[in-house]
Amino acid sequence: MKKLFLCALFLFSINTFAQTAATVEIEGHRGARGWVPENTIPSFIKALEFGVDTLELDAVISQDNQIVISHEPWFSSVISLDKNGKPIPEDREKEFNLYKMNYAEIKLYDVGSRGNKNFPEQQKMKVYKPLLKDVFNETQKYIRKNKSKPVKYNIEIKSNPAGDNVFHPTPAVFAKRIYDEVLANKMQKNVIIQSFDVRPLKELRKLSVKLPLALLVSNKDGIEKNLTSLGFQPDAYSPHFSLVDAAMVAYCRTRNIKIVPWTVNEISDLENMKKFDLDGIISDYPDRAIKVFRKTKP
Repeated sequence: MKKLFLCALFLFSINTFAQTAATVEIEGHRGARGWVPENTIPSFIKALEFGVDTLELDAVISQDNQIVISHEPWFSSVISLDKNGKPIPEDREKEFNLYKMNYAEIKLYDVGSRGNKNFPEQQKMKVYKPLLKDVFNETQKYIRKNKSKPVKYNIEIKSNPAGDNVFHPTPAVFAKRIYDEVLANKMQKNVIIQSFDVRPLKELRKLSVKLPLALLVSNKDGIEKNLTSLGFQPDAYSPHFSLVDAAMVAYCRTRNIKIVPWTVNEISDLENMKKFDLDGIISDYPDRAIKVFRKTKP
C-alpha cells in the first residue's frame, strides 16, 4: 500500500509540474516554418520575434565545404525555383545536389517565392538558403539590437549511410566541419547538435570540446534499443511526439536525459504534451507552443 501511495504521489507531482512549470524550452522548427519559408534568415528572425528559446535548423555541406542551412541536401521540388526562376520537377530534384554545388551557385536558387503547399499560411518571399555563420551573425545582431534574451541553436546533421560521399561527407568529416564552425563563431555554449544518424554523434563525442548531443528518433524500437544503438547516453532524446508516453519520460528522468519531442503543431497536440514532464518542444508554429506552454493570449 505504501509503495502504491508513493508511486501515485510521484506521478501526481510530475503531472503538476508539467502543468505549471514555464521551463519548457520552445524550439522554432526551421525557424517559424508555418509562417515564413523554412531554414531562412527571415524565418529565424520571425521565431525570435515570437520569443523562442531555441532555433532548430538543418545543416548540409556544399561542394566548397560551406555549411548550408537546408533540410535536404538537394533543392526540394516543394519549395524551390531554379536559377531561371522555374519550378524544380519532383522526379529531378536530387539532381540539384548541394554537395555538388558551390555556395555562390546555391544562392541563386529561390526557396521562398513558391510558398509551401503544406503550410498555406506561409508568407511567400524571394529568399535563398543561408550559411550557418550567417544565421549566427544575423540572429545575434537582432538579439543585440532588440535587447532580446539569449537563444540556443539546435543544429541537425542531415546524413545517412547511403548518402556518404554522394550527398554529404563521411560522418567524421561532417561532424568535424560543424564542430569547427561552431567553435570559430564562439557559439559552443549556445549550440546543441542533433541527428537521426548515430554516426556523426559518435564522432562529435570524440572531440575535445564536448558539445551537447541529442538523438532524434522516429522509429518504434523503444528508447533502450535506440540508446544501445547510439552507444552512449546523450544529453537529450528527441522522439516524434506520437511516441512519447509516461514510461519514456520516466526513463529519461531517472537518467537525467532531457526529452524534447518534435514536431508538435496543432493546439490539441500541444495541450496533450503538457501532461508530460518535458524539457522542450519543437514546433513549426512556435507562437502556438508559446501560447500553450506560457499561457499567453493569442
